[in-house]
Amino acid sequence: MSAGPCEVAWFGALCDDDYEFLGVADPALQSSFEHCRDIALTAEAGGFDNLLLPSGYALGIDTLAFAAALAPSLSRMRLLAATRCGEMWPPQLARQIATLDRLLGGRLSVNIISSDLPGEILASGPRYARTIEVMTILKTLLDGRPLSHRGEFYRLEVAPPRVTTVSGRCPTFYFGGLSEDAREAAADGADVYLMWPDRFETVRGIIDDLTTRAARRGRRLRFGYRVHVVVRETEAKARAAADRLLSRLDDAAGEAIRNRSLDSGSVGVRRQADLRTAAGADGFIEDNLWTGVGRARSGCGAALVGDPDQVLAKLNAYRALGVEAFILSGYPHVAEADLFARHVLPRLDHAPLA
Repeated sequence: MSAGPCEVAWFGALCDDDYEFLGVADPALQSSFEHCRDIALTAEAGGFDNLLLPSGYALGIDTLAFAAALAPSLSRMRLLAATRCGEMWPPQLARQIATLDRLLGGRLSVNIISSDLPGEILASGPRYARTIEVMTILKTLLDGRPLSHRGEFYRLEVAPPRVTTVSGRCPTFYFGGLSEDAREAAADGADVYLMWPDRFETVRGIIDDLTTRAARRGRRLRFGYRVHVVVRETEAKARAAADRLLSRLDDAAGEAIRNRSLDSGSVGVRRQADLRTAAGADGFIEDNLWTGVGRARSGCGAALVGDPDQVLAKLNAYRALGVEAFILSGYPHVAEADLFARHVLPRLDHAPLA
């Protein structure tokens, strides 16, 4: 098992991704300040260490604005704010990150998203090259150092912003992506490499590969695992809850939801689709890993489904591979956060990543 406690985070559904019945819009569960605040406060009260705030140009509400408004309501939990880094001028983004970290008392981490700009399609290689530049710029400025940068995408001579993070250092960067370009970018500049659900042996292979790539650069990556959960008192009840979640799904509506994401054609998204195709008739690709969620969701498309002992055992098996952070979600997010917090979280040795 990996040494020390793991970080256990929940998901703040800013991106219009909350349902009682997957694919069936419910106005009460759509992205709004009030609803997403309720998810966050439920997660903090339940004992989660962190909360991922996703980012999508066409979906939901703005991540950094929401985080700033939420900050005074939190006393303990960290926020993991997603930033589509190519959409903003990096020095200004550095100032926003430092300000937000101050509002949170030093409890901010950043999920770097390598995304096309709205209306732009940039090939994978240049897009990830731009992401590496952005991470370099942000780390330099947020570490309080003057920047002299001559890159392909940015040419900057900039002093660090006057406002600093509480620690005076750049917050932890979480980063995901399955393509060759994404793996190289992670090895260059990420702190925590995030994976979407996959077969156990595939997860092991990804960790081994990224560990080797980082070591070539004299770096060490930590690893995170992003997955949905459906946990109930018994496995039969958990499977019934998963079936109920899909019971009103129209396949055409599910396809439309999958296709509206800006990253719907990425290597990682295609891998999630491959897992659904390879799964059994019941949607399970291996014990307790269910691919049904991906029928109406782009990105992370599988869930841990089972009783508390089964879900705990699965999480601990990932920890034994070297996973140090979990980002979990479930539908509806308030209700599933409460269930996981009561049935599983107290049995995990967990704490925020340092």
